Amino acid sequence: MTMTRRQALRLLGVGAALSVPGCSLLGRTPLPRLLTSGAPLPRPYTVPLPLPAVAKPYRTDASTDYYELVQQQAEVEILPGLRTPIWGYDGQFPGPTIRARSGRRTVVRVTNRLGAPTVTHLHGGHTPPESDGYPTDLVQPGTHRDHVFPLEQRAATLWYHDHRMDHTGPQVWRGLAGFFLVGDDQEEALPLPSGERDVPLLICDRSFAADGTMPYPARPDGPGAREAFMGGVLGDVVLVNGAPWPQLAVDRARYRLRLLNGSNARTYELALSPGGSLVRIGSDGGLLAAPRPVDRVRLAPGERADVIVDFAAYRVGDQVELRNLADEGAQARVMRFTVERNVRDDSAIPTTLSRVEPLDPAKAAATRDFEFTSGDMHGHTGWLINGKPFDARRVDARPKLGQVEIWRLTSDVAHPVHLHLSPFQVLSAGGERPSGPPEWKDTVELREAQTVEIITRFTGYRGRYVMHCHNLEHEDMAMMSTFEVV
Repeated sequence: MTMTRRQALRLLGVGAALSVPGCSLLGRTPLPRLLTSGAPLPRPYTVPLPLPAVAKPYRTDASTDYYELVQQQAEVEILPGLRTPIWGYDGQFPGPTIRARSGRRTVVRVTNRLGAPTVTHLHGGHTPPESDGYPTDLVQPGTHRDHVFPLEQRAATLWYHDHRMDHTGPQVWRGLAGFFLVGDDQEEALPLPSGERDVPLLICDRSFAADGTMPYPARPDGPGAREAFMGGVLGDVVLVNGAPWPQLAVDRARYRLRLLNGSNARTYELALSPGGSLVRIGSDGGLLAAPRPVDRVRLAPGERADVIVDFAAYRVGDQVELRNLADEGAQARVMRFTVERNVRDDSAIPTTLSRVEPLDPAKAAATRDFEFTSGDMHGHTGWLINGKPFDARRVDARPKLGQVEIWRLTSDVAHPVHLHLSPFQVLSAGGERPSGPPEWKDTVELREAQTVEIITRFTGYRGRYVMHCHNLEHEDMAMMSTFEVV
């Protein structure tokens, strides 16, 4: 019997498959690779945590809020004493946070004042196809595009970022990303932490040259050079809201932390040190049905989690680290909280947060298989879905509007998979069903040699969308598939 690549990976197990640094054992599939900084790295916890500016609409009427984001170059201080050129929405990294309302139409005009085309995608948005950020819907330099977001969806922590075909990795690396927070009356009626104690945290990694620039690996035509970083680019500096290993002074009170993995390829396993509980209250698609106390939160690129941390469990003067258990050394640090004040805290964590409708697998009209692997592409190694590289002229699935489908995703190495348009629920991962009530997601981590089954209902809009790996280097090297809702 001939053994397939997938069967061999499973037989060997994850440890054996990853025993060769920088690649997998079978077929030498590339893995993410560290890009080392030339600049001296700052001491952790010496820079205050910045909070992204909140965007204000330039016009509002009875049904709609209108915003403009200008993509432009700027120089900012990320490492102390050095100036770093970025590409940013409004020249900021991260871009301004948009706080929108569920069910209220939001129009965002994106104006491109950069020297290259861009595409903006609202990650997690339930969005008409013409505003979704299909990777070839380019906004050329000197032009703009109006994105119409009806926001007929639950309150949730979303984010927006560049989505240009073949160039998402370098353009997000340079700074084109920001928060988009959707609220609603139901969530705001809960006694959750709010105001200054509702803190968005965009976590990403970058590397810096001696002059402060953020270099990104070139993609020359030669196969060997092209493959050097095709497994993913890892930085050696962890940034939170654009600051290296920052610190935040907090009250002895509950805080809501909106955690976003905005890295190109790095996965985080976040935990408090020394000890402490994280209470998960939200996922990619909004509030969970009930709070879930955990000792760590794992986030692949593109995933989000809302957690509550009760700093009343510590004393004034205590210092609490948010650490990354998935790494060692400097990359194991994320940020630090310093407990400074005794205060009155009127917040609480309700035992019931929201209603999450479970999708019934028995009502699925179709089951589709998608295999995420590396393979030969035009004479060099590329990233493929069902053996094919992305082609904007090809449609790989045509689900019907209103139809429930099960999609079965299988991996060689790790692939965080993002589905546009419709949120989904995870039915199984590695043959195991998730514990507890279902939750809404738009990105799921496929671990090495694993199968994950997701179930979704395609609602709202007919048109062309994509599913892709959210390791941005995999995405740029063709690991993407078009589906059309008909």
